[in-house]
Amino acid sequence: MEHITVLGAGSWGTALSVVLAQNGHQVMLWSHREEEAKRMQEEREQASKLPGVLLPENITVTGNMEAALKGNDAVILAVPSTAIRSTAAKLREYVPSGQMIVCVAKGIEDETFLTLTEIIEEEIPGVRACVLSGPSHAEEVGRQMPTTVVAGAKKKEDALYIQDIFMNSYFRVYTSPDVIGIEMGGALKNVIALAAGIADGLGYGDNSKAALITRGISELTRLGTALGGKTETFSGLTGVGDLIVTCTSIHSRNHRAGELIGKGYTAKEAMDEVKMVVEGVNSAKAALKLARKKGVNVPIIEKINAVLFEDKKAEDAVKELLMRDRRKEFQTLKW
Repeated sequence: MEHITVLGAGSWGTALSVVLAQNGHQVMLWSHREEEAKRMQEEREQASKLPGVLLPENITVTGNMEAALKGNDAVILAVPSTAIRSTAAKLREYVPSGQMIVCVAKGIEDETFLTLTEIIEEEIPGVRACVLSGPSHAEEVGRQMPTTVVAGAKKKEDALYIQDIFMNSYFRVYTSPDVIGIEMGGALKNVIALAAGIADGLGYGDNSKAALITRGISELTRLGTALGGKTETFSGLTGVGDLIVTCTSIHSRNHRAGELIGKGYTAKEAMDEVKMVVEGVNSAKAALKLARKKGVNVPIIEKINAVLFEDKKAEDAVKELLMRDRRKEFQTLKW
């Protein structure tokens, strides 16, 4: 039995806490809101974000970060991507050198272009920053629906440890050394999911969505490999797999926000309506800046930025994508 701290009592942090607890581990689940922590501890449920999923007895919910971090074997960081830096800064005084921190959020920091594990390493020197990612909606994991994810770490033994504490009959965990590829896949797919949602909001059909997913994975792979990720990663669970689920699922907040934008909402109105952090909006800015810095062609990401931040009409963005210069599908294939 391991003692695991989960920081972030939203839907994903709660679902992962339940997985760990069902695997026999002792879990300390931290919420940054004292009243939420007290309510969850008493009611044994995250009623507002993961209703119907009961917390096992070996989960303790607290609003005290210092208490949550005492005597743990690993820390799971499950706060939104926009809160990773501020939360890591608070963690600095409580975690020892060599502490394992597993980031389960997805995103890129807008101004610095850093991935989330890079932010953690910058804020807390000496930690072992790892990642757990893949096509995994909390609503389904909480209800024990079969799910597969990938544990990424610089050291093989760290990835195997994460695999060991999480894996069970419904939550399958693979391992990978490609931390940067996993993180880029997780961040960039949210941008493409906004585009898929916009297409649905405009009333387009399956042909349009298939095109966006397919050309989206092409953009994701080009940019991700330019930044150091491995091609294989983008054809796997944290690339194609995560992109498919985020572009098609009713649980996807990025797809939902995109759908509202396609129906005429502004980006801010869409995010307010979703009532949860829409990671793809921040990642879209960073992705475009990175693509321009690296000289990578990303037409879908460019048009998403124009719709989100330049008031371009979604219909016009789609027409411009379709009417770009003619080209081969794969430049490497020769007649």
